[in-house]
Amino acid sequence: MFESIRDFFAAKIVCEERPVVSMERAQKLATAALLIEVSRADFDVDSEEKNAIEDALRTSFGLSESETSDLVRLAEAEVEGSNSLYEFTHLVDRSFTSEQKKHIVGLLWEVAYSDNRLEEREEYLIRKIAKLLHVHHRDFIDEKLRTKEIKDRATHRAQEA
Repeated sequence: MFESIRDFFAAKIVCEERPVVSMERAQKLATAALLIEVSRADFDVDSEEKNAIEDALRTSFGLSESETSDLVRLAEAEVEGSNSLYEFTHLVDRSFTSEQKKHIVGLLWEVAYSDNRLEEREEYLIRKIAKLLHVHHRDFIDEKLRTKEIKDRATHRAQEA
């Protein structure tokens, strides 16, 4: 297990410009991987979920279109080669503040609700990730309700138009 984590950092997170691990890059990659994991939870990744992932990463990290595409591509490869969430959640848990982790849980909900339906597997996975990130249950619920309310308002406005 620890060898695969070490390999993960060595192979994918070492900056090409300098031979040291960039914590910022690792955080972005781990966040992207978690978002991708949620999109795959129901075995049906649609364009709304892909767009939600890209929007979340671009907005949260101030990335360009190109940087976002590169990050998503790299994260997809990491998810494919990963055996567990631990590689990603451990990094986020130890390097993000409580507020940043709560924000990530909100992003996970945004991906889950992006296709206008919440699947049981998506909610289960977000709950599991929130626990691994040590996000308080009330924050987990607050983010869920906030995201659902925003999504419902947007849907209602679209129907009125």
